[in-house]
Order: sequence, then structure tokens, then C-alpha cells
Amino acid sequence: MFPGAVADRSEADYAVVGAPLDASTTFQPGTRFGPRRVRHFAESFEDYDQHTGQHFTDLAVYDHGDISPTDDAAEYLDFLSGAVSDFDSAGSVPLLVGGEHTVTVAGVRALDPDVFVCLDAHLDLRESYAGNELSHATVTRHALDVADRAVVLGGRSGCEAEWDRADSEDVTVVPPAEVPSWELDVSGDVYLSVDIDAADPGFAPGTGTKEPFGLEPATMHDVVRSVAPDTIGFDVVEVNDRDDGQAATLGAKLLRAFVYAHADA
Repeated sequence: MFPGAVADRSEADYAVVGAPLDASTTFQPGTRFGPRRVRHFAESFEDYDQHTGQHFTDLAVYDHGDISPTDDAAEYLDFLSGAVSDFDSAGSVPLLVGGEHTVTVAGVRALDPDVFVCLDAHLDLRESYAGNELSHATVTRHALDVADRAVVLGGRSGCEAEWDRADSEDVTVVPPAEVPSWELDVSGDVYLSVDIDAADPGFAPGTGTKEPFGLEPATMHDVVRSVAPDTIGFDVVEVNDRDDGQAATLGAKLLRAFVYAHADA
């Protein structure tokens, strides 16, 4: 159980759902351990949030446990999307914990946001990668099948075709140096995804595809808190088991920051 997620399902305002998919990681695998590690490294956190004056245990957070993947990624995403939709219909804000970034596709399909906002080192605008249309490198493209607009915060890596696609009006890429001054300037429902590799790997080395010159944790924290009030779904993804807990600790802290800010709003 995610520490502090003490609510019953029937009373939940927020629902943590582990999604340990680890099917298309292209460099260092291990995201199947992400949900377990995010929960584990949250155990040391204080219950109280000084920014909002709230206690996490008072915010009606429920932990559904993990939804284990099947061998068929498309089938798994359909099932995961159904679970997310069920929580949304019941009035609970879904909080997905990956697993590889592909699990975000399920969240976006279920919630149908107007805007997809993602903290990510990579553009993820490929049509496919290594012949796989459900690769973790295609997530933003899939999000744009649903959302009207995508914003990639901290984006600094992509193939030529991805950068060409990013020139379109429905995509905004904010380079790392500009993220601290970025403000959400669109209306409508937002889905917020945190790919932990948005952080500079010096802060979060436990991820599959490291990309230097990234974001500082404090910047990511500020973004999550600022976007949370407009958000209908959240996830943190791409945490693996190849560090001493830095990536999982950051991911867990950002999830809690989201809940605090969303509840406060």
C-alpha cells in the first residue's frame, strides 16, 4: 500500500493504481519494479504538508494495488483503461504508478482530457519504435489522438521526424531552461504525466533512458503543484530498480505533491 493511502475504495477521492508494464523499454529495463519502489520509498515521508496545511492521511487516498500486465500490451491497456474509467466514474482521481510510459495511454484514453501535459526528456512523438506502435516512445502521439494539445516540459531528445511534428500548433515543447518560468495558459481538463527521466539523471538515475541536462526536482515540484488544480488524472512512470531509490523517492514525492495541491484547490 502507498503510505498514507488509508481510505476505502467507496470513500476515495484519489485512487493509486500500480501499472508495472515493462514491455518496450529500449535500454535499461526494470520499470516492472516501479510501483513497488515508489510505495517503498514513500514510507519515510511526513504525513503533514507545510505548503497547504494538510495531512495526507486525511485526503481520502485509496491504493488499488497493481494491475499486472498480460502478454498482449494492447489488451492490457484496454483493461487498465477500463479500471481508470471506473475510478473516474466513481468520483476518484486516478493516480497511475508505472511501469513504462506506455501505461499513460490507458489513462488518457479513459479520461479524454483537453490538454496533455507531460514532464519528459523525450518527445515521444514517434509513429512506432522498432516496429511497435505501442512503444513508450509513442506516448505523446497517442495522447494527441485524444487531447487537443500536448505540452512537453523538459523535452530535449527526439528524432528528426519528432521535432518536425513538434512544430505543429497542437504541440508545445518547453526546453529545460524555460520550464521554471512556464505557466499553463490553456483552459480545459488536463492530464498530467510525469516521466521521471525529465529530471536530470544526476537526481534520478533509476530510469531506463537517461538524458543529461534535465530538470531539477524543485522545478518538477513547482510544475506539479501549479498544474494540479486543472488536472483530472495523473501518473508517474519510468522508475526502475537501477539506483539507490533516488528516482522512486522523487516520483513518490511528486505524487504526494499532486494530491496535496489538487485537494487544496
